[in-house]
Amino acid sequence: MKKTIILLMTILGLSSCSEKKDSLIGLWDDIIKLSTKNVTLTAKTDSVTITTEGDWWWINSISFDDSTYIYYNRKDIDLESDSYSIKEDFFIVERRDKNTLFVKLYENSTNRKRGMSITLEAGDYFDYINITQAAD
Repeated sequence: MKKTIILLMTILGLSSCSEKKDSLIGLWDDIIKLSTKNVTLTAKTDSVTITTEGDWWWINSISFDDSTYIYYNRKDIDLESDSYSIKEDFFIVERRDKNTLFVKLYENSTNRKRGMSITLEAGDYFDYINITQAAD
């Protein structure tokens, strides 16, 4: 009888420790659903419009060549709004509405390709748009 009770308690204890995939933090599915994740632009001033199926997302950061721009907690940009514009020396990134991201890179007069990566966040899900601009 004692062995049976110990066996049942062990089984009960082990089964209560198992977790379902849905209950784990950090395993969100793609709720942004980008229309494209990789873009190539010409060396001239060029732009791209990217759409999303999801409408609850914001720009987390932008990496351009060797610089990284973090926009969280900046007072001049409200990342929670449906539209905002981010202007830096070499580019403009605009969230035009809940489902549209516009990216414009100014002319690349260097002799090398330039790279840009835009990190989008939606809760516990992150996605990336990688843009390559051709060399002049």
